[in-house]
Amino acid sequence: MAVSGAVAAVVENREWYIACYAPKGIPNSDHLKLRTVSFSLSENSIPNGNVAVQILYISIDPYLRTQLSGLHDGLSLPQLPLGQVIRANAIGKVIRSKDTNFSEGDIVTTYMFPVAEFCFMPINWLQKINPTIGITLPDYLSCLGVPGLTAWVGIEKIGKVKEGSNVYISAAAGGVGIIAGQLAKLKGCRVIGSVGSDEKAKLLKEECGYDDAFNYRVETDYDAALNKYFPNGIDFYFDNVGGKMLEAVLNHVNQGARISLCGMISEYNKVWTEREGVRNLLNVVGKEVIMQGFMLGSYVNYFEDFRKEMEVHLKEGKVKSKHKIYNGIENFLESLTSLFSSSNVGKVILQVTP
Repeated sequence: MAVSGAVAAVVENREWYIACYAPKGIPNSDHLKLRTVSFSLSENSIPNGNVAVQILYISIDPYLRTQLSGLHDGLSLPQLPLGQVIRANAIGKVIRSKDTNFSEGDIVTTYMFPVAEFCFMPINWLQKINPTIGITLPDYLSCLGVPGLTAWVGIEKIGKVKEGSNVYISAAAGGVGIIAGQLAKLKGCRVIGSVGSDEKAKLLKEECGYDDAFNYRVETDYDAALNKYFPNGIDFYFDNVGGKMLEAVLNHVNQGARISLCGMISEYNKVWTEREGVRNLLNVVGKEVIMQGFMLGSYVNYFEDFRKEMEVHLKEGKVKSKHKIYNGIENFLESLTSLFSSSNVGKVILQVTP
């Protein structure tokens, strides 16, 4: 429900909560449900040290899936208690404040916004966004959000890529991969990506600077494809999919190659006993490969370094993202499940308020 002009004292607030866990398969309307609750925005209702926020945009990220399984494996993220509103990285507008540091109209962001239309939020959880510096609000959820920081950590801190390196990125047209490839190109690397359609491969080559890209649904012999695109081997692999692709990569790594394990989206909807195994890990030993998984929480102290660098890239047009925007809070479930299809290009975002 959008609020225009004077803010009503009470609004009907729609919010998504977890009704039951989904240990395998793609979550559906049995697992995630939308409810409407009356929400008071009167000044007396706002807790001290909080502001009232109308949510504008919500970031839809694959890691959300792992908090809905009821299982404690994989990413080891805390499972959401049943009945609790789902939380995500988002951007909102302050509509009432009980703190002098925040004013009505301030644009703010946090990783802890509920998937809802309105909320109260502690001020120490919020960061202000300056909408006048020429960066769009969706870019704060893509290039300057979780995907951008993830890509930057993988390339800069784990990959440590150097000019001339042969870089391979899977799920290369996704929210993370599309940025990671551009960062590697800025380092002077040769960059190849794999994607799920010929249209995405064309996009990477024509708009994102990739040296080449291939459709893994057409070139289904991954070993042959990697031999074709990396005749001189792979120096760095940014893994977003896991499974059979990771196994194929290990047959083509160079001595001392590095692999950042960012995500394994091909395996998220399976219990661990059904996931694809990797049979050639001995290559990691023989080639002295450094293969490292990472979680962003361990790299938050680098955020300011990342932000300053990425803002320059954005303003100079050296890095850009693609956004797939769904409209309306009622479409959260559709936007989340779209991550597990090949329908999207770039960052998936839910626009809650026009």
